Amino acid sequence: MRKLEYTIPEGWDGATAKGFARGYLGLSVRALAGQKFEGGVLVNGEDSRVTRELHAGDVLCFMVPEEPMCYPPAELPLAILYEDEDFLIIDKPPGMPVHPSPGHYCDSVLNAVSWHYRSTGQSHRVRPLYRLDRDTSGVLALAKHRIAAGAVTEKEYLAVCEGELTGAGSIAEPIGLKEGSKIVRACGAGQPAVTRFWALGSAEGYTLIRLRLETGRTHQIRVHMSAFGNPLAGDDMYGGGLERIGRQALHCHLLKLDCKAAGMSMTFHAPVPEDILKAFPEIANLKVKEL
Repeated sequence: MRKLEYTIPEGWDGATAKGFARGYLGLSVRALAGQKFEGGVLVNGEDSRVTRELHAGDVLCFMVPEEPMCYPPAELPLAILYEDEDFLIIDKPPGMPVHPSPGHYCDSVLNAVSWHYRSTGQSHRVRPLYRLDRDTSGVLALAKHRIAAGAVTEKEYLAVCEGELTGAGSIAEPIGLKEGSKIVRACGAGQPAVTRFWALGSAEGYTLIRLRLETGRTHQIRVHMSAFGNPLAGDDMYGGGLERIGRQALHCHLLKLDCKAAGMSMTFHAPVPEDILKAFPEIANLKVKEL
């Protein structure tokens, strides 16, 4: 059982437990609904409803129970960057899907995490905070309970695209399913999508770029860079060649994670994997400066 405690500040005197949790801690309605059990919400040690009025100096406590894992465990390598009572941060390798899927029912990240939890005596529902494509590597964050699942994430990617780019740019094109496909995306009709990129250096017809997403559409970076005329190297689904590398050269290298309810505010980095470094030695040593 995870115990999360908060002392009510002066500015929130008179607020309800629900109002404080939503307005100050940023908890979702769903997370609060999950606390509706005996002993789930305590005020000064007393079992309380979320409608209870709070006063400055009161101690509000959420008791978060462990939950059973819902994916079969599989003993697979797991590169852990950080772990505490609320989060598990890993460096996902290329070629590993996040969720079980046809042909990958027992070799996904969630299967590996289930094994890790079981082997370390933990019991948590496996909650990835976002998704990375199977062949995209890098930082992946998982929440261990429903309150941590409300964390705010900001990610940055490194990629190698075809063509030699300079400067910076922004691509704002809606993305939706390509007509006649259930997998491939295309620009045009669909949901709004915005990708920002910075060229870090070019050599021999390739450019190392840094990217930030203002939206989170499926295949967004891959679709936008292809539409821009510079598909990612190795991304044959969207026009990239396979001469240097056999998967899209895309890596989530940085994650900023904030969760006021869990007292978390940290930044995590994952080094660029060896397959990208070996495939593009001419740009592998470029410095990634803070933007």
